[in-house]
Amino acid sequence: MHIKPLLLSMLAAVALPALADNEKIITALSPFGVSNMQISDSPIAGLKTVLSDQGIFYASEDGQYFLQGSLVQITPEGPVDLSNVVLIDKLNAMADNMIIYPAKEEKYVVNVFTDITCPYCIRLHEHMAEYNERGITVRYLAFPRAGAESKVADQMEAIWLAEDKQAALNEAKSKSGKSLLKPVKSKIVAEQFNIGVQFGVAGTPAIVLSNGTLIEGYRQPNELLSILESTIKAK
Repeated sequence: MHIKPLLLSMLAAVALPALADNEKIITALSPFGVSNMQISDSPIAGLKTVLSDQGIFYASEDGQYFLQGSLVQITPEGPVDLSNVVLIDKLNAMADNMIIYPAKEEKYVVNVFTDITCPYCIRLHEHMAEYNERGITVRYLAFPRAGAESKVADQMEAIWLAEDKQAALNEAKSKSGKSLLKPVKSKIVAEQFNIGVQFGVAGTPAIVLSNGTLIEGYRQPNELLSILESTIKAK
């Protein structure tokens, strides 16, 4: 008996229905402008997770039903939002292109989508030392509210490409978003903006915790620490 051909034929028999189901979902969602779909099983039987450029959706296997929103698991420790867990690895892979303000005695890491022209982003930045003193490392990602093709995006690109990124960002934040660097075109800001959209970021600042939880808006240092202590296990 030829084991290898038999095994391949068995795998194909299993894979084809899965591909067919995925095609039904793609066909159903494409007319609504949903693009670049990556489809995988969700924690709920019969429901698929759809990761797209427009965010995360959940769809029935036959493509007849879909929804968008938080997927929450009830655990002994309390409710856990699973919606953005699928994006965490993708976000962490961008760490080399983030502007990071590390805490000396790091307990928590937060990812902050920021805009250099956003007043509340500037307020958050003014308290950076206080976040760091509380053991919170802040990792900045660019999220120009005017979009990835805006003038602000080009200004932020120059900051993210600067030799001393912290100094360039500090200068822009201290001057209400006015950067002295020459605006440039590149891909870093667009990539960070796009993953912000996938996380559901609608404004800035937006804070993503290490478990994928999205917190919208400015949080004072003590307030953010309290949220982290009740949500994330300290290092």
